[in-house]
Amino acid sequence: MSLDQPQLDTSPFVSDEVRKTTCYMCACRCGINVHMKGGKVAYIEGNKDHPVNQGVLCAKGSAGIMQHNAPSRLRAPLRRVGPRGSGEFKEISWEEALTLATDWLKPIREKHPEKLAFFTGRDQSQSFTSFWAQGFGTPNYAAHGGFCSVNMAAAGIYTMGGAFWEFGQPDWDHTKLFMLFGVAEDHDSNPIKIGIGKIKARGARMIGVNPIRTGYNAVADDWVGITPGTDGLFILAMVHCLMKAGKVDLDYLARFTNAAVLVNQDASSDQFGLFLRDADGQPQVIDRRTGKLAPWNGQGVEPDLAATHMVKGITHRPVFHLMADRYLSDTYAPEAVAERCGIPAKRIRAIAADLARVAFDEAIELDRAWTDFRGIRHDKMVGRPVSFHAMRGISAHSNGFQTCRALHTLQIILGAVETPGGMRFKPPYPKPATAHPKPHGKVTPGAALDGPHLGYPHGPEDLLLDPDGNPTRIDKAFSWENPMSAHGLMHMVISNAHAGVPYKIDTLFMYMANMSWNSSMNVGGVHKMLTDTDENGDYVIPRIIYSDAYSSEMVAYADLILPDTTYLERHDCISLLDRPICEADGVADAIRWPVVEPDRDVRGFQSVLCELGARLGLPGFVNADGSQKYRDYADYITNHIRRPGVGPLAGFRNADGSGKGRGDVNPDQLQNYIDNGGFWIEHVPENAAYYKPFSNEYQAWAVKMGFYDVEQPYIFQLYVEPLRKFQAAAEGIGTRQPPDHLRGQIKKTMDPLPIWYPPFEDGHVDPEEYPIHALTQRPMAMYHSWGTQNAWLRQIHGHNPLYLPTKIWAANGFKDGDWARVTSAHGSITVPVAHQASLNESTVWTWNAIGKRKGAWALDEKAPEATKGFLLNHLIHELLPPRGDGLRWANSDPVTGQAAWFDLRVKIEKSATPNEAQPVMPAIKSPVAKGPDSMTWKVGK
Repeated sequence: MSLDQPQLDTSPFVSDEVRKTTCYMCACRCGINVHMKGGKVAYIEGNKDHPVNQGVLCAKGSAGIMQHNAPSRLRAPLRRVGPRGSGEFKEISWEEALTLATDWLKPIREKHPEKLAFFTGRDQSQSFTSFWAQGFGTPNYAAHGGFCSVNMAAAGIYTMGGAFWEFGQPDWDHTKLFMLFGVAEDHDSNPIKIGIGKIKARGARMIGVNPIRTGYNAVADDWVGITPGTDGLFILAMVHCLMKAGKVDLDYLARFTNAAVLVNQDASSDQFGLFLRDADGQPQVIDRRTGKLAPWNGQGVEPDLAATHMVKGITHRPVFHLMADRYLSDTYAPEAVAERCGIPAKRIRAIAADLARVAFDEAIELDRAWTDFRGIRHDKMVGRPVSFHAMRGISAHSNGFQTCRALHTLQIILGAVETPGGMRFKPPYPKPATAHPKPHGKVTPGAALDGPHLGYPHGPEDLLLDPDGNPTRIDKAFSWENPMSAHGLMHMVISNAHAGVPYKIDTLFMYMANMSWNSSMNVGGVHKMLTDTDENGDYVIPRIIYSDAYSSEMVAYADLILPDTTYLERHDCISLLDRPICEADGVADAIRWPVVEPDRDVRGFQSVLCELGARLGLPGFVNADGSQKYRDYADYITNHIRRPGVGPLAGFRNADGSGKGRGDVNPDQLQNYIDNGGFWIEHVPENAAYYKPFSNEYQAWAVKMGFYDVEQPYIFQLYVEPLRKFQAAAEGIGTRQPPDHLRGQIKKTMDPLPIWYPPFEDGHVDPEEYPIHALTQRPMAMYHSWGTQNAWLRQIHGHNPLYLPTKIWAANGFKDGDWARVTSAHGSITVPVAHQASLNESTVWTWNAIGKRKGAWALDEKAPEATKGFLLNHLIHELLPPRGDGLRWANSDPVTGQAAWFDLRVKIEKSATPNEAQPVMPAIKSPVAKGPDSMTWKVGK
């Protein structure tokens, strides 16, 4: 060994203190250890005791240091002094900012609360922001789910009481075959990586279904490069194969789903397609023991999948018969769908056979006794070790709702939901649609809204319409255009507000929503809408208030900026009332807390709402004497009571911290969380860990924990009756009728059994002129626009090419370094291209949100993100191409309003190499100084 080897310190001094909190570099909400030196952040690592990530931390989480110290951080409240879009602002005090906001908002609340549109982005405090909006009295509130994944959430809630990710997860410890559909790499990334590692260590198999093979799909044992928008067709072809082969779990379907519920089959009856019900309103089945009608939940009842029933000359057939009629049809045979899906029929049959083999031939049993809601005791828990996971890839289409329902149906007929080896719900889920509120929209000047904004309609009577049948919300949520829009339509707010349809608004108030850039379709059009003036020279959207921590593209279009903190500088509550961090074996929630104090004149947005709510006199934000009720968000988290004994945090309740789930206020609750590592968890009793919707043991535990107040077992809804009610209205049944131009769409798309229909853009553009599908996907190292201003993460993704499959690459004669002109029915872009062999042959794609507008995010105007980086959003419009009928047709799923990002079709041609990606937007002036050329971060020695 050489004598001149360097002397290395193998045990460097990392920190003098560790503060445990929750990451916010994506929505995964992992536990982190923040190492401190001299009161500054020195290093971030994963918290090995945390239930979400168990110590694992990704590149984003580690780079939280750079996010916290980003040069783009806003430094003080700002008031616009130049034209909108100029980025010219004046720093003002918080008193001036809050006074101005109050002066703008108070008259609105007193006369026309609906003229405030309050929409929040990827915050994790939606139970709080919705509470504020409800107190204000505006019906116009929602968060980002409408352009993210509402199809997945709504389909899961209506069908089985929850979907994937925040509602459920695969049984990683027992599954033997895992099938992944369309999951972006930043969603739930650490738990998925941990789970995939577990199943691979056990030799279990993974199948990835995605037009793009990267990330998770790159480590799949089998990759299915499906044609975008055809997932539902592929899934229903597998349902066809399974039903034809008799490989369905009949006992599970009879006991735990509505497959045995009887449906009226008299097409001339106004009850056609609805369930046969008893005098108490309970859906009816035939009890195999007696051959007679019985309520689905009757004690000891054994529902019969085969029996029909005739009453008053009307035949009633079980749901299972209707499923057989539909899915055994040759329409769904693999040979009929193969070409459209881009998957050979032989392969579809092979995958279906593999699902059947693992589910039934490799079934597992756990020696755990449990009792179901009919009083029947089971000695064992039988498992079908097949699991699925899916997200935006199948959701962000105009047929996404029914596609997501199809996937849930596939899981259910295999008996692979809430059974060992299958999908498991995360407490406080499952919660069926009937356990959730219905949407509310009654406006009363000077008063609160009559109930929660968002919810789950069960028929036309629950729509939010005025006496003339027009939408009462600015985004048209819960209207005939998209009746089951459980998360609202954030992507339609600016367009509708600009058009004054259904009415004009006064103030647009947004938080963490980069709606002038990567979170909007039709980016250039949105810029015009935000800056457009009327004949008097006044802005068409009169006022815009915006809160962000950073100098994003959206900042330039606001009139008043309320600067937020970074996630290491504030209190946050990852609540059971909102988006908890639970795992299948335990109920959990968590906090963030100020591990460092801000060095700027900024405040956490939620704390700002506490004060603004008090200034406006909102119910819930003032005491009886009119004084401010909550000092700040921390005070709200500690002292707010949503239902008796239930608050934002479920852990350490009661004065002594002993309460779990329910309990009185504990003034030291936040400190208890801090002392416990920033989280709280309570494990599900072993005999309640599976069969949650049907288990007496789980139902009793859920009431004890405060998930709901009474036991409410339910069965899965393969046939979703509320959909039939909307369909029936479109057929002319009932007193609340849709407009004529929507009848055909409602009848076609709102089928109570899962169906497939082509994405809408396929019928609005010429597929021969635009033969290529174009997608965006989020990378593992980025989370929307915030990541690419991060000094460390920029080194991973400094710009983004458009990836082309071999067929398109060769046909156009592309070579490395080439650029292409990409054109849709809406617009065109010119961008750098790269070759990727592992792509569906008719699909191109790029990373989302890498491209930046010049002048934003404190980046140099010549930064690669602003010259080579680009957005596919320029090619997408929030409205479908005109039909010639003069109507505005949203580019959305017609059931939920989910933004149809992934329906996009384009054509591509080789281009000369421009100086930078096209289109080039003019640079905007930033209220913060440009960042340094290089950035280092070293705390202490």
